[in-house]
Amino acid sequence: MPGRTIGDHGIIGNMDTTALVALDGTIDFMCWPHMDSPSVFAALLDPVKGGEFSVTPALRDARNMQLYVPETNVLLTRWMAEQGSVELIDFMPHPDADVRVPRSLLRRIRVLRGKVRIRVCCRPRLDYARCVPEVEKYGETAVFHDGGHSLRLGASVPLLVGDGEAIAEFELAPGEEVWFALCDEAMDPLDVAEATAALDATNAAWRAWSRRSTYRGRWRERVERSALVLKLLTSHEHGSIAAAATFGLPEATGAERNWDYRASWIRDASFTVYAFMRLGHIEEAEHFRRWTAARIMALGEGTSLRIMYALDGDEALEESTLDHLAGYAGSTPVRIGNAARTQRQLDIFGELMDSVYLSNKYGTAISHAEWEHVKRFVDHVRAHWGDADEGIWEIRDTPRHFLHSRLMCWVALDRAVRLAIKRSLPGPLVEWAYDRDRIAEDIWANFRHPEHGHFVQSRGGVDLDASLLMMPLVRFVSATDPVWLKTLDAIRDQLTDDGLVFRYRNADGLEGGEGAFTTCTFWYVECLARAGRLHQAREVMARGVQFANHLGLFSEEMSLRADPLGNFPQALTHLAFISAAYYLDRQLSHTQGQVWQP
Repeated sequence: MPGRTIGDHGIIGNMDTTALVALDGTIDFMCWPHMDSPSVFAALLDPVKGGEFSVTPALRDARNMQLYVPETNVLLTRWMAEQGSVELIDFMPHPDADVRVPRSLLRRIRVLRGKVRIRVCCRPRLDYARCVPEVEKYGETAVFHDGGHSLRLGASVPLLVGDGEAIAEFELAPGEEVWFALCDEAMDPLDVAEATAALDATNAAWRAWSRRSTYRGRWRERVERSALVLKLLTSHEHGSIAAAATFGLPEATGAERNWDYRASWIRDASFTVYAFMRLGHIEEAEHFRRWTAARIMALGEGTSLRIMYALDGDEALEESTLDHLAGYAGSTPVRIGNAARTQRQLDIFGELMDSVYLSNKYGTAISHAEWEHVKRFVDHVRAHWGDADEGIWEIRDTPRHFLHSRLMCWVALDRAVRLAIKRSLPGPLVEWAYDRDRIAEDIWANFRHPEHGHFVQSRGGVDLDASLLMMPLVRFVSATDPVWLKTLDAIRDQLTDDGLVFRYRNADGLEGGEGAFTTCTFWYVECLARAGRLHQAREVMARGVQFANHLGLFSEEMSLRADPLGNFPQALTHLAFISAAYYLDRQLSHTQGQVWQP
């Protein structure tokens, strides 16, 4: 494993881009100026070539700790040693902070005890580290440029420029501090007074947002942190929601499953809307609804909704590899873009229709023009629900008839019927309901184990799939139905391991294995809670929350020794945790005082 692991990081951002800050104070992953732009720091993927922004106090045997300023995405990294202590604050100004240079990365270093010498090195590698940039002094600042891209670094101490880097070395006494500001070349970096004001305004803006949450149940601080992560992954400008902040981090070290998640998947983002609504953040749901409405309204005749989009709504980046990067723990190829953008995944219509239904139930009513376009993609579902596809897990193999895809086609028609009735909207409700029921009959007849009777991954098969856990969550089947309980028990016996839940065990067209999928742990918790197995649900929940890192952030997957794997932090896991916490807390509160048997 590399010196800095995936889990050894916090995340900061401004709802336009994000950066990962390691426990040792190094920013070793950041894309600029947007989350899906080329990287400027990527040492997490290649310590030599990737580029980083390091802070190194001269303290022997220092202990490193990280925490967030409560209710915010402002990150504190601390060095504590016998001879002194140092505090680093990292943040990007909140869009509501109203600062002169809104798009900035700001770092404040303060000595709290002792007299400490500190070295700071900013070593960006622009455009996915394809070359070493030129560095020039510009007044008291340093400018990095490689022809097509440029950044400017300001500091409250003198900067020395070298080969592709800018360095500052200084000594601070207790109470003294130094600021660094990285921004676009065209801007004059914030000075100390402006940076201090930006910090205060950013803290206030994050606190104001956090306090709008209506959640007051168990695991409240962890739920709050998950909501703050989801907010960071939401585009302030567009309303789209990224699946994760990173690209190229492996689902299994040394293998080929190294994908780019810096796009807005219709599926993941639709689930995120549900999580925001659970917490009372209706504005975020409305913003995403407007973004998806624009995607739907833009569909021409004969075109279908894509499974993912770039954050600005354009076509997602075509997949390619960065062969000059060594990869995290030697895991190559490092991919940007995602070839799954061209796949057929029929489940997205159900997830989107569910989010449209919920947005109308709790937010703004759908417009006539938008409803007319929704009817078109409902017709698309009616015409294609019986087709094979690549499914929720985006297999790179022969398309199959996946139960999860069939299930979500049922959801699409069911929510369309419900919404039309609720809002008295025009549509062929009888035909929609008829096809919805045909899908249900097909699932019950053709997606059962021939011997044991439980549900299975694909038509006529015998393998299990953790995506079956969505069946009671979308109210297709009762959580206490005997067939479902057999399925839940089979998933426990075949796909779980000490709180870890694997997506599936069968072949998927790719070499090498993968870790357990953290999202599935919390789907499993919620299913247990809905089945009335509250003691089991609490136990799995207790294990699941331990899969978060020291700051409460979840990666996409976990190794068998519970090391974080995959892209980080992952929206789908954070929203699944919110949903599980919400439901389990409600059930525990409802049954408080009663005696439950395990």
